Amino acid sequence: MTIKRSLQYCLVLCLSLTSLSATAGLWDKIKKAICPAGNELGDYSWCDTIKHLTSPPAADHPVTPTQRTGLYPLLSNPAHFEDGWAPKKHYKWQTVQLHTDTGAVCGDGSPYKFFVNRVPNTSNTIIYMEGGGACWDYESCSGQSGIRGARNPNGIPDDYMALKNPAASLVSPFVFRLHPWTRTKTQNWNMVYVPYCTGDIYAGDKTTIYEDKTGANEPLVWHHNGLRNVRAVTAWLKDNLPKPAQMVSTGCSAGGTGSLSNYFPLRRDIAPQRSFLINDSGPVFSAPLGADPTLYPSVKLHEKIKEAWGLYDDAESPLAYIESELPSFNPNNMGTLMTSLASKFHQDRLGHTHFWDDGNYSGYSYERFYDDIINAPDEQTAKMRVRARWHLDTSRMQNDLSAHDNFGYYMPRYRALNDSHCTTIVDFNHGDIQEIGLELSHFIDNVLDGTGSVLSASENDTESDYNKPKNLIYELLNKLM
Repeated sequence: MTIKRSLQYCLVLCLSLTSLSATAGLWDKIKKAICPAGNELGDYSWCDTIKHLTSPPAADHPVTPTQRTGLYPLLSNPAHFEDGWAPKKHYKWQTVQLHTDTGAVCGDGSPYKFFVNRVPNTSNTIIYMEGGGACWDYESCSGQSGIRGARNPNGIPDDYMALKNPAASLVSPFVFRLHPWTRTKTQNWNMVYVPYCTGDIYAGDKTTIYEDKTGANEPLVWHHNGLRNVRAVTAWLKDNLPKPAQMVSTGCSAGGTGSLSNYFPLRRDIAPQRSFLINDSGPVFSAPLGADPTLYPSVKLHEKIKEAWGLYDDAESPLAYIESELPSFNPNNMGTLMTSLASKFHQDRLGHTHFWDDGNYSGYSYERFYDDIINAPDEQTAKMRVRARWHLDTSRMQNDLSAHDNFGYYMPRYRALNDSHCTTIVDFNHGDIQEIGLELSHFIDNVLDGTGSVLSASENDTESDYNKPKNLIYELLNKLM
């Protein structure tokens, strides 16, 4: 019998048996015998997988009336709004547009869009938040300051996930289904790609008018709308896809921070049986309000973004929203978010990773706030002063997480790609900790498949990573970036 004929036979058999489902559970008994479930929690049987090709499973945990009210509600697209979604399409990125009634909008006021790549074989889902810069003035929000300002300052095009835009479509093995040399379990899952266009690490809730100091351009009306965008994406997922048995929240840089800052409401509302967090290079360091900057170097950044993005303006602001259900979270020290999540979701497996010698996020954190960096005699000295602060903040975070078995960390030294920023982009290579024989993939597999305490590891060797042979692919990518 040919493969095509076999598949046709299986499909007819599955559909025929399904029609008998009303007969005292006959279908369930037969399915258990001839259609065993897949290997992973959340995997469908081969029989259901075939059926889903033509009849995909419907949403089974839609937004409730209660969830549509209150602070930061889950608001759905209006009935009959054409959002672009085709439920029967599989293994293809689809553009989903959100109506402004959901509260979603890009920084420039254009419609917010995100992207879904569906599979028929599992309910498991990865939610990947895109990285990018941050902004709090005209230059950085308008795009004038380049890649360190707001990503996508002119909104999200429909073909954003096309191969001609490798920065999105090929960004990480987490959402690169046919990656040529890096494998991870999420490549077999439903994928949700959440683009970044608000300049506020997916956390803000404030509309601001930024003046062009040169007077050459009209004032910029900018929507720091990150939190409401993620809430609208969450509502859409609940209304359109089955509840995942397993969910991974991840992203790099600003997307890593977004995966962390939105983990609590996302975890609560999506309600998977098992949930995982991998924050790649988006740390929220400990920085108590009013602390000594020599001891808590991130305090100046945190004070700036709290004001610029409306993070803690009043009792109805983003940090107050988190505080209301995470009692151990202190909005006057945003770094308590990581340990608060560990305490709240002790059954989840949570992980953080970044390079000790990250030269990108560290720059955001300090270089615009400290005179000794701004006035450094040369670039190398400025980098050394940035790195010293980054190491101080990282060491404290390492100590804080060490008290929690379910929140691990993985911190290699350096990689000759993207200024040593983001461990999980492009591939999982050269994020090794050579002195103890660990690869980045060991950490990722431990978070997603391990038992017991989540792996924690940190590299002390300061030379080996710098002495690796040149990687031609990385050199090419660095030039493109």
